[in-house]
Amino acid sequence: MTVTPGVEPSPYPGSAARRNGDLPQGLKSAPRIPDPGYPHLGFNPVPGSTDTVHDLGGKLAKCAKVLEETHGLVTRLMDGSYWQGDAAVAFREQLDGGPLPLNLKNAAHSLRKAARQLDRWETELDDFQRRAKRLEEQAKDAQAAVDAAKGRAHKAKNSPDLHKKGAGHDAAQKTLTHANTAVEEARADVDAIIAKARKLAEEHEARARHRAARIRDATRKLAPQEPGAFDSALDWLVDNLPDILSWTAAVIGVVALFVLSGGTAAAVLLLVASALSAGAFAARLSDPEVRASLWDGIRHGELDADFWNNAVGVAADGLGMLPGLGAVVKGAPALTRGISEAGEALTVLQRGAAAGRKTMAAAGEFSELHNPFTAWVIEKAPRLSKAVEVGEAAAPWAGLTTSSYGLAASLADALDDDTVKNVGTGVDGFFLGPVDVGESVDLVRRVFQ
Repeated sequence: MTVTPGVEPSPYPGSAARRNGDLPQGLKSAPRIPDPGYPHLGFNPVPGSTDTVHDLGGKLAKCAKVLEETHGLVTRLMDGSYWQGDAAVAFREQLDGGPLPLNLKNAAHSLRKAARQLDRWETELDDFQRRAKRLEEQAKDAQAAVDAAKGRAHKAKNSPDLHKKGAGHDAAQKTLTHANTAVEEARADVDAIIAKARKLAEEHEARARHRAARIRDATRKLAPQEPGAFDSALDWLVDNLPDILSWTAAVIGVVALFVLSGGTAAAVLLLVASALSAGAFAARLSDPEVRASLWDGIRHGELDADFWNNAVGVAADGLGMLPGLGAVVKGAPALTRGISEAGEALTVLQRGAAAGRKTMAAAGEFSELHNPFTAWVIEKAPRLSKAVEVGEAAAPWAGLTTSSYGLAASLADALDDDTVKNVGTGVDGFFLGPVDVGESVDLVRRVFQ
């Protein structure tokens, strides 16, 4: 092998005849400093983090579940089984034949398949890294054997008998020969282990490419209408996830209008809507642009359209998750009660069931909150009572209308108008104070009663 002065030779055999881009990830270049995880191998044959793969797979699986649930809800709303009337007809006409239901279904399917591929890659990567660690231990032992053999060879080379004549010289020469042979054999063992590590790097690279190809194939097969359709749909879902969750919560709020309050169905709808609002609330606050807009408005007085849009969105989602949170707070104490009313000891499952029943009962109770502002108007200004009652009844529909338009505008550039957005923010803000805040006051009162 030809060695260029000043350039460390590659650990990959024949690498001078290969392009660097053709090498496995662990052998892209000869590291001048041994990898801290594999100092005796001299390079990392199996790069990657199982924790990162696990986290990404979990996030994709959760996202797929949300998309599947959203697609199911949209499908039920489209077939008319959950929502009827003129508004329902108009809603279905807007989505009929559009890409949203198909994109939701395809995106959920693709993410689910990608999550499965990542789960398999996590298992495979963990196995690769265990094998690499074993090779590192073997290389460590083999290098120790080399060092010991070198020590014996050095001692034999400096033996006084080696420079004498007679039987002592022959014995010393024989000892030196054996010692040098032991050094070469020990070095050969190290080389064999390094060769196994190189082979492992190639195997790791091939399997990683296979998994990546499976993910790419899944996305292409699920979006054949046009190149990049899946990527576009996924980008849209990621960019508009808070609005999608808020819109779904608004839809459930409208559906709840047709369900008898206080019942199990009303309780389930309230908990689902609250969970969606909590997800939207967290998604909005996790966006650095939203946080920066709110911070600039509060601290520097930059009360522009973005500030009000973000402020109203965060406030609405925050208030929307309160009923579900309140129901959980009402049911949680049952988890700590170890003794039943009859004096019997309760198991963990029994306490959990009791907490669930109390949570559902509270959710059913919270499905019909009384607005103290409305009661005050009826008492103090009875001439305005009809207008206030109409406004309170219209609040869920107004929220669904503004959120539906926002999602439609994100799909069609022709609908993306700043003036309409500002009007929508104003409408949401108008109902937020007297309706949502008022009902939240009644909720807090009931929770801590």
